[in-house]
Amino acid sequence: MGKNELLSLLKGFLDSVCLCLARSSSESLSRDEWDAKNGHLIYRSGDVLEDRYEIINTLGEGTFGKVVQCLDHGRGGRQIALKIIKNQEKYRNTAKLEINVLEKISEKDPLHKYHCVQMLEWFNYNGHICISFQLLSLSTFDFLKSNNFLPYPLQQIRLMAGQICRAVSFLHDNKLTHTDLKPENILFVNSNYSLVYNAEKKCNEKRINDTTVRLIDFGTATFDYEHHSVVISTRHYRAPEVILELGWSHPCDVWSIGCILFEYYEGFTLFQTHDNKEHLAMMERTHGPLPQRMIQSSRKQKYFCSGHLDWNESSKAGRFVKSKCKPLRQYLLSHGREHHHFFDLMERMLEYEPSKRISLHSALEHPFFLPLNHSGKSQV
Repeated sequence: MGKNELLSLLKGFLDSVCLCLARSSSESLSRDEWDAKNGHLIYRSGDVLEDRYEIINTLGEGTFGKVVQCLDHGRGGRQIALKIIKNQEKYRNTAKLEINVLEKISEKDPLHKYHCVQMLEWFNYNGHICISFQLLSLSTFDFLKSNNFLPYPLQQIRLMAGQICRAVSFLHDNKLTHTDLKPENILFVNSNYSLVYNAEKKCNEKRINDTTVRLIDFGTATFDYEHHSVVISTRHYRAPEVILELGWSHPCDVWSIGCILFEYYEGFTLFQTHDNKEHLAMMERTHGPLPQRMIQSSRKQKYFCSGHLDWNESSKAGRFVKSKCKPLRQYLLSHGREHHHFFDLMERMLEYEPSKRISLHSALEHPFFLPLNHSGKSQV
């Protein structure tokens, strides 16, 4: 190869490198501009906030802002999670309400017995409210997803359910409704797992080693005396009284837990829909007709005709619901006694009438939890 050809190739290579660097710089800048426009804090790995919190990486992002993993040099380099709220008034106001709830939890549970995530500190960083928490691991949803949506074993569901019921019962005792219970808001303390061969599925599956969980995200938690928003809860876990705008209280959390336990057991969502009337149709397919009292009291009469859900089972939507949903007991994976106990508990949690829905104090005394109560397990 001649000298001129070599120089030409070298020049082409350098031009390509410069172009890549320019693109990278441009993309980085546009991301920064997007963050600034949307109120996110602009940061890089290695940045230190308040001369104390060294950012390692981003753990997650939501409408509220971002959660980052940090080294807390004020705690000897301990790893923590830092929730960085957007620099926007409405999100700051929501964060202040969440801090109020977290402070109440810390006051009422100083020994951390009730499985709620613990706030360590909070501070204001150039308009961004930042809340530090103990660093947790994968959510129960993310673990399920990483396991190809293979269900949790019933004995592990029992351990997890006991902790969830105890955590939310603790909130209810302190005049709080969580309002956004879902598998994404229940995190494992440690998500290490073992691989176990599943003979039925003929594949290896992940089996969580430690079922200890923590309840997170108190951004929409509401005290009994506070204003109650009309719409609460993530769609799939929303109670019928919320959809029908009948008012809500602690029992709406119990409904959400029933939906969560079903998802742990089956590996898929009980009510996979994004439409209110379709959601009600799915409920009726699973649990039978809605009570007349709830229909007559509802502000959403557009969903009904002559005291019944206005729903055509022969329509495309009707056939979809029929294909996706069946009576609850038909989802049993085994006819063993423990499985029937589990479904009895779910049925009581998914009772239409909030006043008849099982309380979490009563749920924890249900026969499904008897093996834990007899073994003296601390989870329940």
